[in-house]
Amino acid sequence: MRNYGCHATRQRSKLVSVICSSAMRMIRISSTTLAVMLAFTAASLSQVAPVPLTRSQGAEIPSLAPLVKKVAPSVVNIAVKGKFAQEQNPYRNDPFFKKFFGNGGREQSAAGSGVIIDAREGYIVTNNHVVGQADEISVALADGRVLQAKLVGTDPATDVAIIKVPAENLVAISLGDSDKLEVGDYVVAIGNPFALGQTVTFGIVSALGRSGLGIEGYEDFIQTDAAINPGNSGGALVSLRGELIGINTAIVGVAGNVGIGFAIPVNMARDVAQQLVKYGNVDRGQLGVTLQDLTPQLVQSMGLPANQSGVVIASVAPGSAAERAGLKTGDVITAIGKTPVSRAYELRNKIGVLRVGDVAELTVLRDGRSIVVRATMAEPVKKANE
Repeated sequence: MRNYGCHATRQRSKLVSVICSSAMRMIRISSTTLAVMLAFTAASLSQVAPVPLTRSQGAEIPSLAPLVKKVAPSVVNIAVKGKFAQEQNPYRNDPFFKKFFGNGGREQSAAGSGVIIDAREGYIVTNNHVVGQADEISVALADGRVLQAKLVGTDPATDVAIIKVPAENLVAISLGDSDKLEVGDYVVAIGNPFALGQTVTFGIVSALGRSGLGIEGYEDFIQTDAAINPGNSGGALVSLRGELIGINTAIVGVAGNVGIGFAIPVNMARDVAQQLVKYGNVDRGQLGVTLQDLTPQLVQSMGLPANQSGVVIASVAPGSAAERAGLKTGDVITAIGKTPVSRAYELRNKIGVLRVGDVAELTVLRDGRSIVVRATMAEPVKKANE
């Protein structure tokens, strides 16, 4: 899988082909069926989500137009110039789309998206794979202005980057809380697909906590069926409250959008962005443990309550921060700070935003007792997992 129009791995190609075929069949529906679907969707939106009414053809109907007008000024189009690695893409040889791709290894242009998160300072969050190798970055605002941007910092491990433009009459988006998202919540994706200009699509949260996809080093993706295509990378995934809840970063597919897109949760992006603004990078500390999900089998074998949740420490690296803090193999970590954890990837992602010298406060279940262990994050220990 890759960013910017990620392709499925060979093992997943058959699945993606089936999905593509199904999608083509789905659009062959009668006008009557389509009308019923649209009416049902409008009724559902008016009941379960605060979608404002707007006048259209003399009648008030549910519409996303007021929301889009509110957040669109905060979403920008990004154009970059630089030498980028050649990437295999099914669109590259298509006569229509060929103009959007340059020649690998030569000076070329590319397009992406970004979101203004600080109007006073001019900070814009986007993807590392959009601007990380750029020699020149320009930003086109919704009002037509084009500004030159400078790179503030990047974090390849989460694919988050921060750029800065002159802070003149900018509009920052409000940041939401991605931890409060639920599967089925409506979302709006705004970006710059295929360098066509600002484009809005609509869908739902299809899944949460997607990890193990091999796209980034730290993965906790929001999955959505809102259409995301090459060029949407770095753009906004917005709740119906008009709050940023994710940064669009990747799709699954061999030939464009198939209704499986991924966004970086805004809570992760916010933590990384703060470090990039302050330090220019993320100097990650390491705990030095190997983690394992607490499965029902482990719960039974360890004699824990049937409803016990947490993450098991499978091993502790010698000389690591974990060993110095007194963590032991078999400890069950149930929370970091005030945040409960029940999956290994959740804990890994929380640890992944801590810098060298930061203190991780871990609630640990050991021998039937709950204790708090404070571990000071250290420089990486060779062959240790975070």
